[in-house]
Amino acid sequence: MRNKMSILMITLAASLWGIIAIFVKQLTDIGFTPMEIVAIRVSFAFIILFWIGISSFKNQLKIKTKDIPVFAGSGIVSIVFFNWCYFTTINQMNLSLAVILLYTAPAMVVVFSRILFKEKLTKQKMVAVIGTLLGCIFITGIGSSSTEDLTMIGLITGLGSGLGYALYSIFGKIALEKYKPFTITFYTFLMATIFLLPLTSLWEKADLLFQIDTLLWALGLGLLPTVIAYFFYTKGLEKIESSKAAIIATVEPIVATLLGVVLYQEGMGLVQMIGTGLIFSSVIIVNITKKKKHQLTLENTTKV
Repeated sequence: MRNKMSILMITLAASLWGIIAIFVKQLTDIGFTPMEIVAIRVSFAFIILFWIGISSFKNQLKIKTKDIPVFAGSGIVSIVFFNWCYFTTINQMNLSLAVILLYTAPAMVVVFSRILFKEKLTKQKMVAVIGTLLGCIFITGIGSSSTEDLTMIGLITGLGSGLGYALYSIFGKIALEKYKPFTITFYTFLMATIFLLPLTSLWEKADLLFQIDTLLWALGLGLLPTVIAYFFYTKGLEKIESSKAAIIATVEPIVATLLGVVLYQEGMGLVQMIGTGLIFSSVIIVNITKKKKHQLTLENTTKV
């Protein structure tokens, strides 16, 4: 039951990440740059977490000084680095290629988890990783875009975005050995905020930032695809391997694609449907196969 709840939490987190385009589009139209939007995202997330923390989780706000590097890792090396690389990649090449490079993350998590946490490198995981990567390729419609858009800088930053994306699962898993999900989420966004605010000089756009519509969209961005999403994902990591969590989280591009179809009248053809099926199949493979094997083992043991 706990494993099922973890799968559900990670799926919900990925689904919330998938709706981020709604907020990004609105804030872009208002006049903010991509990195300023990231700064808005992390700073408003921290404000929300701070309010929740002092009112309900004061006992979870204490950390040891020696553990600060772990939170700097999740906040700066993961979230800030991932966003910078991803936005740089988007400016360097076709969006479809950028998304595909981003979703090399599950493969990276599988490798890191094997080295750091001794998680088993099973055939099911390898099949699932390949399936999710192929699914992302189909969903983004890579067949209709030219690989001539691929640049060396774009390739490096694209793989960097996948690395940064993957590292949250790793730092999160390490932090969970000592701290609760709320503590990890709180200090992750504190570190990201401390790093990003001076970098973006967001206060120079205070006139735009403190308009009512901006504040509403910023709060929505900070709460739904950020605070709630990262809390669910971190909570899910408590009871599930980080390699599996990364594979499950690839439902994010499915939600983003469906959102584009419903809200922005973007097309979804047979190729995208195949991609969706591949990702869902990969999620099922990595979570169901092991359970079936376990049941078969129990049955054989009972027969003996």
